[in-house]
Amino acid sequence: MAHHKSAKKRIRQTERRTEVNRARVSRIRTFVKKVELAIAAGNAEEAKAAFLAAEPELVRGAQAGVLHKNTASRKVSRLAARVKDMKPLT
Repeated sequence: MAHHKSAKKRIRQTERRTEVNRARVSRIRTFVKKVELAIAAGNAEEAKAAFLAAEPELVRGAQAGVLHKNTASRKVSRLAARVKDMKPLT
């Protein structure tokens, strides 16, 4: 257990940050999962809408530091390619 006042404060700050970051990562995963499910269902319209919502979440996660910039970029790129390859219902 920490004995110094600064160390105790650091522990409190870390706990708060961890909670916020976990929520952020969970939110990102949820948005990505919505895109994945729409692609699996073959629903091009829904997939595109879900992708347009997921992309800013991934970028925000990278800016906040919960994802590496290149990781977020790679995920966006791969999702965009998969959504683009879908055949729209005509």
